[in-house]
Amino acid sequence: MDARDRDGEGRARNARPRDGLGRPLPYGAAGVDRQPEGVVRTPEETVAEAQTLLAAGKPFHAHEVFEDAWKSGPAEERELWRGLAQLAVGLTHAARGNATGGARLLRRGAAAVSAWAADTERRQPYGMDLTGLSAWARDLAEAVERGGESVDAARRAPRLRG
Repeated sequence: MDARDRDGEGRARNARPRDGLGRPLPYGAAGVDRQPEGVVRTPEETVAEAQTLLAAGKPFHAHEVFEDAWKSGPAEERELWRGLAQLAVGLTHAARGNATGGARLLRRGAAAVSAWAADTERRQPYGMDLTGLSAWARDLAEAVERGGESVDAARRAPRLRG
């Protein structure tokens, strides 16, 4: 018999509770509600939901929202949403104390959203300030690498819309 946790469709899913940064907690511990996967939202709904989660110090959960947009959105926007997901994961790693991974993903996400804006000549899709987000990510990556800062995910969360 397979003892792994399974979701409603029989796919292996870890049912352990998670904290606000997505780290697994012991079974039975009080955790944060998981972000549902595979939700199709409008771009405006995606930005609003992700901003709410970022402001609440839940960048791991915001990453899931961006990932849904990346996987369900139009092909020409996939790199935008993937870059935003990388920014959220970078903040997650930085808040977890993983300076190397956090800085790397913050820079990768910054490059992706900057490249997408340059290629499409759109600097503010859905009201988002991509130039500002790229600057935020690069500044945070430098601060994390210097190691002089403990990253509080809610306090350091970006504002997606100017």
